[in-house]
Amino acid sequence: MQRPKPSQASAKGKADFPEVFEQLKAILLPFAARLLVKVDKPGNYCLYTPYTGKYKKELFFGAAQINKNYVSFHLFAVYMFPDLLAGISSELKKRMQGKSCFNFAAADRKLLTELRRLTKKGFDRFKQEKLL
Repeated sequence: MQRPKPSQASAKGKADFPEVFEQLKAILLPFAARLLVKVDKPGNYCLYTPYTGKYKKELFFGAAQINKNYVSFHLFAVYMFPDLLAGISSELKKRMQGKSCFNFAAADRKLLTELRRLTKKGFDRFKQEKLL
């Protein structure tokens, strides 16, 4: 019998995905008033900036999405401004896939608190760069 890959969630863990999604979505909700909600469906929540003159388009800000084996949290600010990642914990860094995606199979209060602070820093950086 083949064992599941470590990155894959068990069937029991997948049952927790809606709860994990709601906790990740809650990190984005405080910023929705200043951003554009492009998608708000069960398992998928996505925010964009208003039109920016600098880039002549709306910019992706962040999203929470339920996927097959994990719940992902995308934060575009860390892609645009990688210096925002300076000082993040090794535990949160391990959750990164690519340059701006964090994957979770279960909620971790400590990591979600750190991700909330990182998201706020990203939002503040967007304001500082006049992207909002």
